[in-house]
Amino acid sequence: MISTYHLTRSRRYAPAVAILTLVGAGSAPLLAQTSVRRLSLEEAVRMAKPNNESVGISEAGVLRASGELKRSYSEFLPQLSTNLSYTYQIKSQYEIKGATNASGTPSCPIFTPDPTLPDPQRIDSLEQSVRCLSALSPFAAFSSLPFGQKHQYNFGLSASQVLFSGSMIKGKTRAAKAGRRLAEIRVNSAEAQLTLDVTQAYYDAVLSDRLVEIAQAALDQADTTLRQTQAGRAAGTQPEYELIRAQVTRDNQRPVVIRRRSDRDIAYLRLRQLLNLPLDQPLDLTTELGDSIPGLSLQVDSVMSQITVEQRAPVRQATEAVTIQETLRGLASGQQFPTINLTSKYAKLAYPQTLVPDTKALLTDWYVAVKLEMPLFTGGRIKGDKMVAQANLDEARLQLSRAQKLAAVDNKSTVAILQAAAASWEASQGTVEQATKAYSIAEIRYQEGISTQTELLNSRLQQQQAQANRATAARDLQVALIRARLLPDLPLGAGEAGAAAQAGGFQLTLPSGAPDLTPVAATSSTGNTGPGFNP
Repeated sequence: MISTYHLTRSRRYAPAVAILTLVGAGSAPLLAQTSVRRLSLEEAVRMAKPNNESVGISEAGVLRASGELKRSYSEFLPQLSTNLSYTYQIKSQYEIKGATNASGTPSCPIFTPDPTLPDPQRIDSLEQSVRCLSALSPFAAFSSLPFGQKHQYNFGLSASQVLFSGSMIKGKTRAAKAGRRLAEIRVNSAEAQLTLDVTQAYYDAVLSDRLVEIAQAALDQADTTLRQTQAGRAAGTQPEYELIRAQVTRDNQRPVVIRRRSDRDIAYLRLRQLLNLPLDQPLDLTTELGDSIPGLSLQVDSVMSQITVEQRAPVRQATEAVTIQETLRGLASGQQFPTINLTSKYAKLAYPQTLVPDTKALLTDWYVAVKLEMPLFTGGRIKGDKMVAQANLDEARLQLSRAQKLAAVDNKSTVAILQAAAASWEASQGTVEQATKAYSIAEIRYQEGISTQTELLNSRLQQQQAQANRATAARDLQVALIRARLLPDLPLGAGEAGAAAQAGGFQLTLPSGAPDLTPVAATSSTGNTGPGFNP
């Protein structure tokens, strides 16, 4: 049997159990939402494009330009339209009261001359007929016309065709084609810029992970050194100075780890923002920086050989802008030529006495007209339009020249950055292994008591420097290669905004008492400032 104590205890904890059950049920979706998502660089680029505002705006520009082109093509074809109207006349100015009988028809008898009657009777009958007719409506014979009719129906077809416009239509079509090409270039440019931004953000996040690992490994090494020093101090083989120095070194490394983790969080937030992911979505980045890049020299040579000024998107955009302005100048000059239009309208009309018309009583109205228009005096409007068009053309040509010069400089800087990134990558090869081996030897020497903590700290800093240099060089080279491949579609200066600030930004803050080291500065090959290494 169940005792009273167990029943009382069950009742006592029943609310708590219920709350835990609800919490557990509610936390299941949260766990599902916070599941780690594996993400490669290629997948990240694909995810970013559909919901990017810049790409969407550029695609809307292509749709708009296509509509303008279709509208210009329509002027080559005849324009057809139809209309159907019904009018009910409430009161008309043509209504004149006249003599009518009960049926609404004229009551005047038909006058028939009779030569056999005497002259007075003949004159009287004639005067009576005149008086009767003068009292009737003078528009009685126009009952089938629209004057004053209560019901009016009009159904018609209209057609028009431009016969001559002085190449105005061809000019509009040419300008519309150039506008669509310009819009397509903008779409490609927006997609290339987005790809570069995502690549930089992705590799920044990967680099931040690597820098956190390096900083944490340095902290673990400092902890190990501190424990060894504490053991030596307890055994009487290490002085108090060495113990204090090991503690300071370990404590100085902790803020470095915190700072590196903060940089990593910021890098991941930037990546999630570009990918339109929840800001708290855990990510597992599967594309690594790589310890080796097969065929690096061939890739660099291939990319550098494809970089030309004419291929750059800003130059192509400026070229299309010149084409548009040349066409608009021609259109401004073409306003002084005549235009000839052919128009035709066919209509069926009905003016019934009742609401429903009789199809047999329909009237036909059909005409064809040729219209010629030519400006004789516009008060200087056409001349003003030509001056404005010429100024726009001159400005477009100057912008093209400036874009070509800037593209040439941008190409040279891109080549220089790519070469520097490749050189930094090649220079960092083997350095990590050598620095790690040197630290292992220094650690053994310190444990055996044949070296000082200064030598050990020196080796540790060199190892950190080599590892960070290697990771930063890998990130810079990967981004530089992507940027060079995307360069034909990128805007001028894309990805170089922070190149000067990032160059030389890799510096070590040495702990107290450490020897003076001058690390090799890691020069960034991209513009967006990524997570640097500044322990």
